[in-house]
Amino acid sequence: MARLNPKPSTMHPNKALPPSPLKTGDAAGTTVTAESTPPAPPATPPGSPDPEVLEQGRRRTFSAAYKLRILQEADVCTEPGEIGALLRREGLYSSHLTSWRRQRDDGALKAMSSKRRGPKSRQKNPLSKHVCELERDNARLRRKLEQAEAIIDIQKKVSELLGIPLNGPRSSEND
Repeated sequence: MARLNPKPSTMHPNKALPPSPLKTGDAAGTTVTAESTPPAPPATPPGSPDPEVLEQGRRRTFSAAYKLRILQEADVCTEPGEIGALLRREGLYSSHLTSWRRQRDDGALKAMSSKRRGPKSRQKNPLSKHVCELERDNARLRRKLEQAEAIIDIQKKVSELLGIPLNGPRSSEND
């Protein structure tokens, strides 16, 4: 026969009693004790990371077509509670409708188009390609000029060493 803890409770009547062992007797006269609560899982050792991984929330994004479709459905609703049912079905808030209507009224599809976040790309100057080509040509011509000047300097030194007079700038023969 099973019997519960026969001791009267000295605790406050509103507080729960701690689980008490259940004692039963078998045919051999031995007493078997069974706990009424399952054993606690083994505790994680201190200093180890928590094995539970929490999911990070993500901000929902809605396409312009979706926003327009929901606004059209909301505009068609005439009976009380239809807009609420629509919002519950789609998992939206009434503030979504308010802000989407404002966006639609401000500029229809222009305001409804998805906006890219981050730094804006710069407009390429149509002349920048031509400028790059000119700068490359300028650098190439400067190198050729330096090479030509070096050759001329060497020719002057060789002519001085060999005693060959260099012709100066040609003047007109009629002088």
